Amino acid sequence: MTPTHSPGRVAIPSLPTVLDAFNIAPADEARSLLLRCLHSLRWAERVAAHRPYPTVDALLAASDEAAYDLTPGDLSEALAGETLPALPDGAYSAAHMAMDAAHAAYEARFGHAFVICLDGLAPSEALDHALEGIRSRLTNDPEEERVVAAEELRRLARERLFHFHRGAGNCAPSPSGAAPGA
Repeated sequence: MTPTHSPGRVAIPSLPTVLDAFNIAPADEARSLLLRCLHSLRWAERVAAHRPYPTVDALLAASDEAAYDLTPGDLSEALAGETLPALPDGAYSAAHMAMDAAHAAYEARFGHAFVICLDGLAPSEALDHALEGIRSRLTNDPEEERVVAAEELRRLARERLFHFHRGAGNCAPSPSGAAPGA
């Protein structure tokens, strides 16, 4: 006799994703993770409060929306938590001096760290892009630069969240000091 077999499918549960874990994490853990992506408590609370997100794209859209609504105080808080983009490994000391000098001029003019999203650039192009960015943005008036800095922070937060949800583990800086996207 052949064994009887009931027709049907066998349900195989899917493994939880990073997004699933983020969606069900306690609010304080979600805020803590988000604060490593953008140092604005209001932004982090807003993004965390709208969980669960059905997709990473929905999370990124919520991040963008919350970043567009940063007040001047929120922007100052976020900028205070940023550091200068890390130079690629093997950069010459002259490159470090040029970056330090340009950044000192930027901080003296605007009162906060220079922020720029370098995501998508080859490491060999990052230094030139960052130096060009600092030099060109030094010509901005303070209000114009706040708008540019806010947009760069939005892009950084988006890239850091994206890298986190691709499995990078967190939004914190890498061992070389560079946060994803910075």
